[in-house]
Formats: sequence, C-alpha cells, structure tokens
Amino acid sequence: MNKERKNQNLKKNLIFAAAVLLLAAVIGGYYLIRRANRPDKVAHLVYGTFDRAQTDIDLREDADYSFQSNGYEIHLQVRDGAIAFVDSPCPDHVCEQFGQLSEVYDWAACIPAQAMLTIEPVE
Repeated sequence: MNKERKNQNLKKNLIFAAAVLLLAAVIGGYYLIRRANRPDKVAHLVYGTFDRAQTDIDLREDADYSFQSNGYEIHLQVRDGAIAFVDSPCPDHVCEQFGQLSEVYDWAACIPAQAMLTIEPVE
C-alpha cells in the first residue's frame, strides 16, 4: 500500500512538472515571437520650420514617403532595410548624396528643408 501511494505521488509530481514546463514554453515562445516582430531600429525624421514635427519610419517594409518641410517636399524611400532621401527639390541635393542609411546612428540632413533623418535603436 505504501508503495502504491508513492507511485501516485510520483505521477502527480510528474504531471505538475510537465504542466509547469509546458506553461514556461508557451510564455517563452510568446516573448520570442513578440520580439521577432518588433523592429530593432527605426528611421527617425525631424522636420519643419516652426513646429519641428517628428515621425518614426519602419525600415522593415519597402515604401515611399513625402513630407512638407520649410517650403520643400522631401521624399524618402525605404528599400531592403535602408532609407534615403530621393528626388530632392533643394538646390544642392546634398541630402541625396548621403545615400542609403541602414546602421544605427547613421544620419542625413536636408538643410534647405530643415529636415534631419537618423537611424535609432528601438528600446
């Protein structure tokens, strides 16, 4: 009888341990999926003369963006995890010469449009 009781307790303990491990696996999987879907960096744009508008741009999806800033329409293009000023209407086109920004702390500026673009880590 004593041996039978020990076997029942052992079964209960094994079932409890399996349930705890399953719960831990589900919670761990949830956080891994959530982290995988979160970007590790974003493009941060500050633009405009007086109001200094700000926006974050997701680098995971290819897209084209246009913003009005200081009388200029600035055009940004996201391709393959990088962003760049493209087709700039400003007189010197220096902002286009910065090229593709993809690494954290890369930056580019369009002085006539008073726009600053930086790549920043997501915390």
